Amino acid sequence: MNALPLTRPSKKDQILAVDDSPDNLFLLQTLLEEEGYDITLAENGRVALEKIEISPPELVLLDVMMPEMDGFEVTKRIRTNPKLPFIPILLITAYDHPSVVKGLDMGADDFIRKPVEVDELLARVRSLLRLKHSVDERDEIARQREDFVSRLTHDLRTPLVAADRILNLMQQGALGEIPPPVLEAIVTMTRSNHNLLTMVNTLLEVYRYEAGRKYLSFSAIPVQQVIEEVIQELSALARDKKLSLDYQTAKQLNSIVMSDRLELHRLFTNLLGNAIKFTDNGSVTVRLRNSSKTSEGNQSWVVIEVQDTGFGISPEDQKQLFERFRQGSHKRSGSGLGLYLSKRIVEAHQGTIKVKSELGKGTLFTVTLPNHV
Repeated sequence: MNALPLTRPSKKDQILAVDDSPDNLFLLQTLLEEEGYDITLAENGRVALEKIEISPPELVLLDVMMPEMDGFEVTKRIRTNPKLPFIPILLITAYDHPSVVKGLDMGADDFIRKPVEVDELLARVRSLLRLKHSVDERDEIARQREDFVSRLTHDLRTPLVAADRILNLMQQGALGEIPPPVLEAIVTMTRSNHNLLTMVNTLLEVYRYEAGRKYLSFSAIPVQQVIEEVIQELSALARDKKLSLDYQTAKQLNSIVMSDRLELHRLFTNLLGNAIKFTDNGSVTVRLRNSSKTSEGNQSWVVIEVQDTGFGISPEDQKQLFERFRQGSHKRSGSGLGLYLSKRIVEAHQGTIKVKSELGKGTLFTVTLPNHV
């Protein structure tokens, strides 16, 4: 017995026609239903928006000139509603060029002039529906990819965590005495396993941010405490490379940010870890200060600077430094996710992150976060 191929069930495209003229609505309904489309009618902009909220159509045919709310305003509200999927909008207008330009600027995808030519109308409808299907297919592929990444990272993380615990027990001698040559190999294995676990965790966090599944728990956090924790945790790495790790801040400095503590810790770990990684000689310096400079009222800011004397970053690499999977040209460049994630964390805290670098002279990262003292 031959297996039947899997096919997607056929579904009529739903089109919403919006016009204050019953005669025009009847004409559009007749023409489009003959072509096999499922037609919904709305006699004004308010009713149209209500129907779109309840059941978003695949396409909106929208008359421009309507009382109370014209087609431009309807278009604007559709495009500024973040809860709605992409819906192509075909404007129907009897106006001239400026009217068409205004509609397209508002977010409409195409237009057709009155009196409507049937063949032209149907051709434009088919074109916009192809666009809608293409966008929906792209979004579905992206969603499946994100789900795959989520499952993969979770599956990878479990054995890596288990291996990390076993290796730590072996280093501590809890599983018996280990000969020095074997212990040295275990240390190397631990470091490699930790690097891979960090990469998997970073990939998982990036996925959560992009999928809108990252939930932050905000509270008043003293920035000094988090920075001091990170410096203490990474000081051994700096010592191994014979680097000076300095922390500069004013006494009695009161820097409080409304933050998710774990994400703030992750941010500083990324920046300070990168500085140590790409510096072979000299120092890594962390500076913390407050700043009142702002163009938006009386908001004060916490400024964190991480400066190194490392290799520096070329102007070409700086342009794409915070983009996802954009690796630098240096041979030690990682997955291209760490700084991308750092930028997402900073933006989630209403802050900014900037870089200033010169090849051979080092790099300066500056993070600015709102001060909630």
